[in-house]
Amino acid sequence: MSTFGKLFRVTTYGESHCASVGAIVDGVPPGLPLVPQDVQTQLSRRRPGQSNLTTPRDEKDLVHIQSGIEHGVTLGTPIALLVKNEDQRPHDYSETDLYPRPSHADYTYLEKYGVKASSGGGRSSARETIGRVAAGAIAEKYLKLAYGVEIVAFVSSVGKIHLPAHVAPPSLAPLEGEEDNDDVQDALSEEFRKLIATITREEVDKHPTRCPHPETAERMTKRIIRAKEAQDSIGGTVTCVIRGVPSGLGEPVFDKFEAELAHAMLSIPATKAFEIGSGFRGTEVPGSRHNDAFVRRADGGLATKTNWSGGIQGGITNGEDIYFRIGFKSPATISQAQETAQYDGTAGSLAARGRHDPCVVPRAVPIVEAMAAIVVLDQLLIQNSRKTAASLLPPITTLPPTMVMPTKRKSTN
Repeated sequence: MSTFGKLFRVTTYGESHCASVGAIVDGVPPGLPLVPQDVQTQLSRRRPGQSNLTTPRDEKDLVHIQSGIEHGVTLGTPIALLVKNEDQRPHDYSETDLYPRPSHADYTYLEKYGVKASSGGGRSSARETIGRVAAGAIAEKYLKLAYGVEIVAFVSSVGKIHLPAHVAPPSLAPLEGEEDNDDVQDALSEEFRKLIATITREEVDKHPTRCPHPETAERMTKRIIRAKEAQDSIGGTVTCVIRGVPSGLGEPVFDKFEAELAHAMLSIPATKAFEIGSGFRGTEVPGSRHNDAFVRRADGGLATKTNWSGGIQGGITNGEDIYFRIGFKSPATISQAQETAQYDGTAGSLAARGRHDPCVVPRAVPIVEAMAAIVVLDQLLIQNSRKTAASLLPPITTLPPTMVMPTKRKSTN
């Protein structure tokens, strides 16, 4: 459906070439200071036409807040967010009357609904993500003020060009008979661990690729330009870190925190992969080296010496940084002629018109941050409702002390 979240609920609407796109956001706590610029900052980071690496579609993406706020303060009622489509060109998609674009949603949307938008894929367009980004900006404002949460995403690869710090150098393939050798390197490099602990949006936005490593960013630029000049496209990955999330969030067993994150991230257009913490590299490291041992914090609580878990254990946040990576495929819409079939099965050649991104990952960064904020706030509201209900009961005296939280820690208590 078009709604995400349980207590913090976001419903997006609109297609690429209709009058407007936007969202209805329900469950925003009352009393939150909020002005249009709080939302506009992230929308401007997402909008097209920012550089020669993105689609030239000229949209200002100015947000209009329709309800839920008076005198710069949220009322606790639904907030309606509207962004007008000003540079739509539905005639650019006339070919989709005959051809479903390869790897796009034209065919599947028609199969599902029996009718399609003029742009073919309709709601599968990246224009739909405007509502997500607007809603995420509201969630992020609350998280920052109430808990000091920080969310930063950045581009970690484009095609075969990877951020050097992302993973430790892969070990050599074992020779025959050496598969039992457990002498492997850490799943993630020390440089990468330092990066996710300190990276800021200001650093990310210094380069149009949104890669925080200048030399790699220039190589990524050349790769994207090469795809663009060939009327082709290329994919990549976005890495995101969430710092300052309280412990205790996540709803076992089917709504584990990482499961909610995966749901949110894989709902973003063009996503094809998700990994959290040490990810696939962690499968190559023995448990004796991969386990996150506990240590005492200065405030008397517990922290983990390492964080291969990515801030989540048993589906519940443990107070450490949460970090994950999302894979985005090469954009399906390209101007290069492709041999394919029409809706009636007749073979033919399709060279799609229209304006599209040769690589989506630079503009996907604020979308990833938005969906992360929505998940965190939704889980916080759920956990806080549980804590409030429990706080109204008499103190627990019938259980052994080892079964009850002994002290307040960095949690939602």
